[in-house]
Amino acid sequence: MPNSSGAQSKRVAFVDAFSLGRHLLPALGRFGLECVHVQSPNPDVHISRLPFPEGFAAKVLHEGDIEATASALRELGVGWVVSVGESGVELTDRLAAELGTRGNGMSRPTSRRNKYDMVLALRDAGVEHAATIVSSDAEEIVKWADTTAGYPVVLKPVASSGTDNVVACSSADQVRAVHEQIMSSADRHAKPNTVVLAQEFLDGDEYFVNTVSHDGRHHTVEIWRYFKTRLPGGNIIYDYNEPLAPDDPQAKRVEAYTHQVLDALEVRNWAGHTEVMMTARGPVLVECAARFGGGQVPDIGNRCLGTNQIDLIALAVADPDAFDRLPTTAYQLLRRVRYVHLVNPDDHGVAPSEEAMAAVRALPSYAHAVTTRAAGAPLPRTIDVATQPGYVILISEDPEQLRADYRRLREIERDHLYAGGPLATA
Repeated sequence: MPNSSGAQSKRVAFVDAFSLGRHLLPALGRFGLECVHVQSPNPDVHISRLPFPEGFAAKVLHEGDIEATASALRELGVGWVVSVGESGVELTDRLAAELGTRGNGMSRPTSRRNKYDMVLALRDAGVEHAATIVSSDAEEIVKWADTTAGYPVVLKPVASSGTDNVVACSSADQVRAVHEQIMSSADRHAKPNTVVLAQEFLDGDEYFVNTVSHDGRHHTVEIWRYFKTRLPGGNIIYDYNEPLAPDDPQAKRVEAYTHQVLDALEVRNWAGHTEVMMTARGPVLVECAARFGGGQVPDIGNRCLGTNQIDLIALAVADPDAFDRLPTTAYQLLRRVRYVHLVNPDDHGVAPSEEAMAAVRALPSYAHAVTTRAAGAPLPRTIDVATQPGYVILISEDPEQLRADYRRLREIERDHLYAGGPLATA
């Protein structure tokens, strides 16, 4: 029978590990630990379509009864429950509390998922936060924007993820239109949107911080700066990301603020992914979730940063004393890297074939690529994370080489990559 320390247990339950299971299984296996998969009732509708990784010792489908699911995990000898995707955050915390295993604080668990409750938790803890309102009434948001926040104002679902329906609205009419669009749709977890979140537009540089925590002690795995593009209709998409050196002054400010956020939200164990805007008044939270950061490639992390979130979770579970001995800032900047999000600029297009990707792989700094759809599958125009065709990782010691290869990659996209045929050589 597992106890609160996980002693004598050899199994870890991961909730909604569709995208990262292939990395988690070998990482835990190196410590002699087996993995159990728990599927929540509402996994991400896009990620859950990916091929499911083989190797889990057991699979448990949660159908709404916490006691029944916890009982099944006890029978399987599970001593730890860890959230992988956004959809598993709340279920993970409830299962850990039911099992009595390490988890996060339960005084306000919805604050790690619901973005309005998140802001309230920061406010009550005295941590800087964005001006925010949530309403099912578009006119209430319009009045708030007119009198309080000003324009642009950002609208989004209150509990979605991945830039889903995140729109910067420049006028009252656009607020009304986007509000109706959100209210008439479901989020990425197939749940209907019953309210809309509106926040002041945070102007500045945006960063994300991936962390691993153990009993309230936070270790920073990586800090990256986001570079995003705002489309003509107001949708915001990822362009590329670059990591910061741990001794960078901005990195230090963002890291200190992020740890305050984690404390305010009672993120005490396992993974955290926090997005922060560095504004004129200092760092301000965009959002935070008690889960892994997306797009994990452990080998790239080790090569460029000396560590990665997957391996540090495994260490925190299997050897907590060794994990606790790590420095608070657990990474280094070993190599220059640019993580480029693919963007399909047209309404028509198809996922690239291996032949089409050959020109991308020929870039001097090319290191790794992932495409999210089978070759030849129809591609919509990119307006959010779900419609981005994948990503490419570039590594070079020469910053100009990174910039040149990035520009060339965008040219390949515009000219040929999604056209459905072989690429012409330059």
